[in-house]
Amino acid sequence: MPRQVDYYFSLQSPWAYIGHKPFIELVSTYNLKVNYRPVLLVDLFSETGGLPLAQRHPVRQRYRMIELQRWRDKRGLDFHLQPAHWPFNARLADGVVIAALEAGLDPEPYLQRAYPAVWEQQRNLADPATLTALADDAGLPGQQLVARAGTEAVGAAYEQSRQDALSADVFGSPGYVLDGEVFWGQDRIELLDDALKSGRKPYSSNVEA
Repeated sequence: MPRQVDYYFSLQSPWAYIGHKPFIELVSTYNLKVNYRPVLLVDLFSETGGLPLAQRHPVRQRYRMIELQRWRDKRGLDFHLQPAHWPFNARLADGVVIAALEAGLDPEPYLQRAYPAVWEQQRNLADPATLTALADDAGLPGQQLVARAGTEAVGAAYEQSRQDALSADVFGSPGYVLDGEVFWGQDRIELLDDALKSGRKPYSSNVEA
């Protein structure tokens, strides 16, 4: 049985986009099963002591722009630091992932198109027609999934994912959880790789002083 990793993310997160390709490469290398868990970031931030970008101190906002440029170079990407349709309400875009999972479909082809659609192509992922087109291009039933994504049932699943994130000690996107151990941020992918390679037991915050 393959090892599993819980993947908490939102399509609104630049860091999830930056880390997605190396994460999927890791998944392939170690034959991992990915449990996709889209999560509402705003509420997750507020409950765990974080602040939305606009409310952060200007020093932190300026440093974020520098980090985006560093990681753009590091990961070999070419994206807009401030895309035209960002920030956006990711509820529907993230909901398409949940709808695909409910239908027994693999959301990965959609994600591989949706992430660059935001950051490289500057498309509006709050627009149902855009999401339908992206899902169709991924070989998924776009109209069906987007309609389902807007339902209360998917909204409830989205909220449950947030609750599960809190229970797992996840507080941002992306969050990778392996055997109960949280790796927060795309810059922890190499540490996730180390954990998988070594086969070590998961680290815990419950340690003796």
